Amino acid sequence: MRGRSTRLIVALDTKDTAQAARWRHETMGAAGAVKLGLEFTYARGLDAVREAAGDAPLFLDLKLHDIPNTVASAIGSLAALRPAMLTIHASGGRAMIAAARAAVDETFPAGARPLLLAVTVLTSMDAEALHETGVEGSVAEQVVRLGRLAVGAGADGLICSSHEIAPLRQALGEKPVLVVPGIRPAGSAVGDQKRVMTPAQARAAGADWIVVGRPITRAPDPAAAARAIAAELSA
Repeated sequence: MRGRSTRLIVALDTKDTAQAARWRHETMGAAGAVKLGLEFTYARGLDAVREAAGDAPLFLDLKLHDIPNTVASAIGSLAALRPAMLTIHASGGRAMIAAARAAVDETFPAGARPLLLAVTVLTSMDAEALHETGVEGSVAEQVVRLGRLAVGAGADGLICSSHEIAPLRQALGEKPVLVVPGIRPAGSAVGDQKRVMTPAQARAAGADWIVVGRPITRAPDPAAAARAIAAELSA
């Protein structure tokens, strides 16, 4: 087990601003950040993202993926939100990642720059799904390949499944921040996720952050569900 702690990000997966704000308010005693992504941002816009996130550190998960200039310009447009974390797709390539790095450094004040996190392989994909896109080799091999590319081009960290933490640490060391979705407490439905672990398993593997949505927000008591996961992470 690595020495650093593992913290919880609550995914506010809804189109309802008031509901997202309620979940944020209920869970921030246990969580270190909240996630707002494509579903909410497309439905409600950037002003609502600011309102829903409130004072909580914001993991803005828009997975930017376009030509380098467009991604850089998009990051400039997001600066007013002051996210703590911002995602791009590693498969956008070295030039796109480098442009995103430059945009973060140029747009945000030195003390308020978000972590630039590159998505490797989505946790909804398994080997068969990856092969259908034309990628040969295993999921782990592709994750490490994209991880090397992204970190080498300036990303602060990576989005990966818990199953790829060990090979990424072996290849890249301790410095990259690893944020891990696809986390399901024991007994929870896995839904559309293919490569999952429990919070305790992800902590033992060495995740810096885990992302949990429905097992918290769909629980009868979201605050209690978030506290239980936080307790599991600190045990």
